[in-house]
Amino acid sequence: MKTTILPTATPNAIETALNSLHAGELVAFPTDTVYGIGTFAFNAEGATKIYAAKKRPPDKALPILLGDINQIPLVAVNLPDAALKLAEHFLPGALTLVVPKHPDIPEEVSSLDTIGIRIPDHDFARALLNAAGPMAVTSANISGAASPVDAQAVYQQLNGTLPLILDGGVTPGGTSSTVVDCTTPKVRILREGPISMQEIQAVLEN
Repeated sequence: MKTTILPTATPNAIETALNSLHAGELVAFPTDTVYGIGTFAFNAEGATKIYAAKKRPPDKALPILLGDINQIPLVAVNLPDAALKLAEHFLPGALTLVVPKHPDIPEEVSSLDTIGIRIPDHDFARALLNAAGPMAVTSANISGAASPVDAQAVYQQLNGTLPLILDGGVTPGGTSSTVVDCTTPKVRILREGPISMQEIQAVLEN
């Protein structure tokens, strides 16, 4: 497969991405943290392609990126109060919330009863996600390798596994998001990132 790099400033960039997604293919694009590779959140076959491209163990669930907080009910159910509070305060931003999974989410996206959700603080990423709907997205790198912060780094690792990389320059964050499990009585950090536990606790205690 030929991999094309297309600047996000190209007028038809989102339309081109949607065409690839509707064809069942993967698309890489910039977010506020690192570049992600994604497919529609409800596309089981697309999710399988992400695992293959990244050489990622299939038991590791794929996070879901959203364009707006109003999309949360499409992918999650019975949101804990802590998740709602953190979403309202930190999203859009570099925080992934682990919450109960909507039954329509395929097993290939998450074989667990939970799903990680996030809204990126990145104008182009949100425009794409609002046009596409929720997407299963993870960092656009070979599993275990460095997460890419520019389109060329994505190309070097994943060339030939996807048709389209959307080039938005260097991502502003450069570090993967903080992941917080909201399904337990006391929230806990599963992966440290830009948002600290102290910041999270401060919001929950207010």
